[in-house]
Amino acid sequence: MKPKSLVNIDDYDKNDILRIIETASKFKSTPNRSLLKGKVCGTLFFEPSTRTRLSFETAINRLEGRIVGFSDTATSSATKGESLKDTIMMVSNYADVIIMRHHLEGSARYASEISPVPIINAGDGSNQHPTQTMLDIFSIYETQKTLENLTITIVGDLKYGRAVHSLIEGLSHFDPTFNFVAPEELKMPEKHKAYCDKKSIKYREFDTFSRESINETDILYMTRVQKERFTDLMEYEKVKNVYTLRNDMLKDSRDNLKVLHPLPRVKEIDQDVDENPKAYYFEQARNGIYTRQSVICDLLGIDVN
Repeated sequence: MKPKSLVNIDDYDKNDILRIIETASKFKSTPNRSLLKGKVCGTLFFEPSTRTRLSFETAINRLEGRIVGFSDTATSSATKGESLKDTIMMVSNYADVIIMRHHLEGSARYASEISPVPIINAGDGSNQHPTQTMLDIFSIYETQKTLENLTITIVGDLKYGRAVHSLIEGLSHFDPTFNFVAPEELKMPEKHKAYCDKKSIKYREFDTFSRESINETDILYMTRVQKERFTDLMEYEKVKNVYTLRNDMLKDSRDNLKVLHPLPRVKEIDQDVDENPKAYYFEQARNGIYTRQSVICDLLGIDVN
């Protein structure tokens, strides 16, 4: 019997999501525990990462687990031509769980199908980033005290943004309304809009970033235009600074509004927004520690009291 993995956010149903949130709250109040003592976690980052990798490593260290792996493929046997299958099979000999980021869409699903230990997808190309979604959902719940019937405005790179694609699926259980704000070149892909249609999720599309859309939302989710996803740099230059959130744009927004961002940011949020109490993106990043602690323990069948 294959172990349970977290590859796509739809590997979790509504009850799974609520369970992970509840456990993350426990870790936020007491993050330092001995729950992973004697466990080894493999971290395979075939693609660069700062926040996700350090967040996972911090989560594991605070639970007294051990880490093996690499953060640069130049230091791995991939440079010698070793296949992904062989890498996964070898590391599964050493680790109780494997955390993997890879540039190819579908790589994490493939790894989960061959691995004898759980796989956690830390991002596969522009496809999915489920633990980012879990920390996003946890942050939304913390700030709104509910996940039901919220209006979420997502701004920027909706074409390549894997965090955005996962967030739609993760929130689908809670009757959201989405506003998708993007230029024509970065619009939400048809398959994700079809998903919304299938699930009867309400959404609207805009190509302008207006105060009106901000004022009618509960969560403003800003995203970076991802240069690394573009094959045509001229196309990137055309859209890289298309939307910028300034502090004065939040003046008439709802009292409960919070600004989220999966980070890193470039110029899509002015630094003067950082001092606004509605800015939540740095706390959102910190929440990644607790949600990833929750996911790891859940997949390893470790009870958290």
